[in-house]
This record gives sequence, structure tokens and C-alpha cells, in this order.
Amino acid sequence: MANSETITIEVVYPLPHEQLLLSVQVPEGASIQDGIVASGVLERYPELKLATLAAGVFGKVSKLDQPLRARDRIEIYRPLIADPKAVRKQRAAEGKRMKKGGGDAADEVDT
Repeated sequence: MANSETITIEVVYPLPHEQLLLSVQVPEGASIQDGIVASGVLERYPELKLATLAAGVFGKVSKLDQPLRARDRIEIYRPLIADPKAVRKQRAAEGKRMKKGGGDAADEVDT
């Protein structure tokens, strides 16, 4: 592939303490998997395993064999820490109300 055309893509891996954004050159026709491997993110974050990785392009979950286009942004998704539905069920079972806007109307008592 010495004379093949290349395209520029971005690979994003958001973490709680930083957001990694890498600009990468890949051969035209490269897949999401090819872009992730070329970015070096797997070496930088050994906890990422290609076999179990969830990724997408511009917010849309995609298969790793999907071909890339110039200026695509690959997003590597982290698993949820807690299932939002399970948290709501647990709060309901405990009789707790969800707060909105940072205040708790039940705590304010008019006298």
C-alpha cells in the first residue's frame, strides 16, 4: 500500500479525568478497528480490549468492521457504572424521591 491514499480521522476516548483526542492518518477504506489500532489507544490504555470494545462514529454505535470516511470521529464508549433503571428501582423501593434542580421541596416548610 505504498501509493494508497490516506484519510485523517479522530479517535476519542473520554475518561472521568481526561478526554483523549487523537488525530490519525489511515489508509482509505480502513475500518473502525483499523483506526483504533492505528491510534495507539490500545497500548496507552491496556484495560481496553478490542474484542469487547464498544465504539461508534459521531455518536452512533457501529460495528468495528465499518469503513471510515475522511474526518470521521471514532468514539470509544465506556461501560456504565450503574444501570440507570436499576438505580431508579432501588430508590423507589427505598421510598426516596428524585431531586430536580438541586433543591428538595420536602425540606422547605412554610410556617
